[in-house]
Amino acid sequence: MSKHVHFISDLHLTQDRPETTQRFLAYLDSLDSSVSYLYILGDLFDVWVGDDDPTPPNETIKEALNQLTTKGVQVYFLPGNRDFLIGKEFFSATNVICLGDESVIDLFGIKTLLMHGDLLCTDDVEYQQFRQVTHNPAWQQNILSKPLQERLALAQHYRQESHLNKKDKSADIMDVNETAVIGVLKKHHVSRLIHGHTHRPNIHMHVVNEQAAERFVLAEWDSEGSILEWSETGYRIITLS
Repeated sequence: MSKHVHFISDLHLTQDRPETTQRFLAYLDSLDSSVSYLYILGDLFDVWVGDDDPTPPNETIKEALNQLTTKGVQVYFLPGNRDFLIGKEFFSATNVICLGDESVIDLFGIKTLLMHGDLLCTDDVEYQQFRQVTHNPAWQQNILSKPLQERLALAQHYRQESHLNKKDKSADIMDVNETAVIGVLKKHHVSRLIHGHTHRPNIHMHVVNEQAAERFVLAEWDSEGSILEWSETGYRIITLS
């Protein structure tokens, strides 16, 4: 692996946040040959009800990603809790490569685990139960078989339910569980984890088998954009105002 590698997550692109869309499009347009890989670790979109949904900015984003991959930047996408229904048509149209929920890469000589992060929030039992249902292939097939307008209405319903449920949950419940973090680091025999989801950007240190391990939490693209960039000399956080 050479040159620069970028990691982003939680852009939550939607027609209700045009400034975030424009910031992301400008970012993609600015990437040149110095950036070899772009990893999007979930929740690129605030909602995704199927590859046939033309709601802005879906088509614009697909076109921009296709232009980026055509330039030679390899783009990888790991599904989040908002856009896990992104399917084959999206990846075919953009040449973006889909990753599994727990993917390990070699990041300049260090095995690094990539996740969205929601699987680590095991204290939120209600969400984990909901996730198990919605990631069942039969459930997904049933949802995707419904008319587009019905899917959009269901998505709006789930978003409202999620918003109401969060009001009744403590902040700690919606954060990662330390035991879950240690468990997944041990499972994959890695000393570095990069994820998003919690919207709590930070760098955490853990001890795994008496060895130091680091966990990078990516920021949400809210009032500004945020990129974790790695190169042979280390990492830095890039902020886009």
